[in-house]
Amino acid sequence: MKRIVVLILALTLITTVACKPTDEDLQVSDEFVTEEYNLDVEGGKIYGTLTLPKGEGPFTAAIIIQGSGPTDRDGNSGIAGKNNSLKMISEALAKENIASVRYDKRGIGESAGLVANEEDLVFEDYINDVILWVEKIREDNRFDKVVIIGHSEGALIGGAAANKTKVEGYVSVAGAGENVYHVLSRQLKAQSEEVFEMCLPIMEELRKGNLVADIPEGLYSLFRPSVQPYLISWFKYEPREVIAQMDLPILIVQGDTDLQITVEDAKALHEANPDSRLIIIKGMNHILKDAPIDQEENIATYSNPDLELNTEFKEELISFIKGL
Repeated sequence: MKRIVVLILALTLITTVACKPTDEDLQVSDEFVTEEYNLDVEGGKIYGTLTLPKGEGPFTAAIIIQGSGPTDRDGNSGIAGKNNSLKMISEALAKENIASVRYDKRGIGESAGLVANEEDLVFEDYINDVILWVEKIREDNRFDKVVIIGHSEGALIGGAAANKTKVEGYVSVAGAGENVYHVLSRQLKAQSEEVFEMCLPIMEELRKGNLVADIPEGLYSLFRPSVQPYLISWFKYEPREVIAQMDLPILIVQGDTDLQITVEDAKALHEANPDSRLIIIKGMNHILKDAPIDQEENIATYSNPDLELNTEFKEELISFIKGL
């Protein structure tokens, strides 16, 4: 049972445990500066970091949205480890005169206090927060354009938000191409048919909008009662329907050694909106680093912050944003 956690926890867990940016993460370089950049919301603040180029503005500002689970604004997790993938995106953009905001989602890292009870959190909370971030950036005269970059679950959150507010561009990075019910089913089957069969009745009830009281101990981390309202709300969103509604420049990026999301997912998103630009990157994994398909070696990169982002990914992302 323990084997299912490495990949699936990264996909589905909602928890308040996450790495917080340290003082050394807030830095000044020759090419950019970082500053605390927070969003006032009902009940408190969502804590974020603005990475600002040193060139002349106004700048395009990218909102970087992390994936699910205890993943913080830098792309790090108390479960998967420290890899700094999202922090590296912000720095790569800043070096090309593109600003970015990345933040700890409510319930995560410094923003943990916004979720007193896990059962009160639903998927729409994350969507609404992105809309508020867009509005905040729009009011900041240092910026003239806004682009949403969503990674993994963040791609769906960002896509749903993009359909409810005005942004100049949208980027799906390792975003699922089908409902999370099917993604989770696929991952569970890949881990163990026996585990999948145990999970299936629970998932069927959640898909119907029903809470499940009796969860086997080995599945508790995935389906504990307090996380079920979030899963029920998440199951309602179909990524292909979300992206099909978009009428703006779209970039879809997917690595072919990603163990969590597949090339087929990216192709499905592209087919749902043929006006999008699809980029498949050889040898790039889920955290946007060069990695082999071998599971053990691939997962090892999740806790190695010294590995740089895939070069092609950086080039394609920067080119897309500059072209907006």
